[in-house]
Amino acid sequence: MQTEPEVITEHTELMNSTSIERIVTGHDAALVQIEQLIKQLSTISQLTTGIGGGNASDWAMKSEHRYDCWLMEKPEKAMPVITHNIDRSLWRGLMLKSGMLSLMDAQAREQWQQNLEEGDLPAINEANILSTFQQLHQSKAEVFERGIINVFKGLSWDYKTNSPCFFGKKIIINNLVTHNRWGYSLTWGFRRDQLTDLERMLFLLDGKAISDNRGDISIRLMDHIRDNPGKDVYDDAYFTIRYFQKGTAHLTFKRPELVEKMNDIISKHYPGMLASR
Repeated sequence: MQTEPEVITEHTELMNSTSIERIVTGHDAALVQIEQLIKQLSTISQLTTGIGGGNASDWAMKSEHRYDCWLMEKPEKAMPVITHNIDRSLWRGLMLKSGMLSLMDAQAREQWQQNLEEGDLPAINEANILSTFQQLHQSKAEVFERGIINVFKGLSWDYKTNSPCFFGKKIIINNLVTHNRWGYSLTWGFRRDQLTDLERMLFLLDGKAISDNRGDISIRLMDHIRDNPGKDVYDDAYFTIRYFQKGTAHLTFKRPELVEKMNDIISKHYPGMLASR
């Protein structure tokens, strides 16, 4: 569940020193004990092997479920992998607690997740955590505005209601739904992410915390389509969505003051379009 994003407030201390100290101390203590455990398992394996009882992979794994386990590798091989896995989980939790994920659009979150899985992670220590969080706080406005710009740039300009200069009263999204003899269904992929990103931006501009992603606009719209096969209109707090058999959806904004805030951000990034607006 998404936590309330602290980064969009004036609160500058995203994590207090006690929380950071607890994370670093626990992290270091856990790694020491894990390495001790690996060495103890190796010693026990030597003992049981010497008396004909097999090693730890023989007697510690369930029958028919003998998968590789890093605890049964040599410390010099296992500890870098175990450390990376623990650090990845900690950085993921820190990012969630910071609220930065709620400011990112789907593309940015996907890139962050890829970096988390495949990239080199900063070591878990007080200096790195403080430095990372300070950088996050300094870039929060930039990250949020980039999310709005990416949603804006992702719109199709094939329709006159989608102005290439600003958000109007209504926008049209291609390929948001599909239709067959059983009725409508919501598509997966970029367009669905775009709709969710748009709702997220409106939530934040409205000063509201992001709701659980299990109840975002895409989930609610999907449930509406499923429960109302004969309808082609969905009404929500921020917009009305009318969808068509060819797959397009017309989104009419219900909060013009929030649309103006998005347009202010677009104008900031594309000042040459002010005249057109």
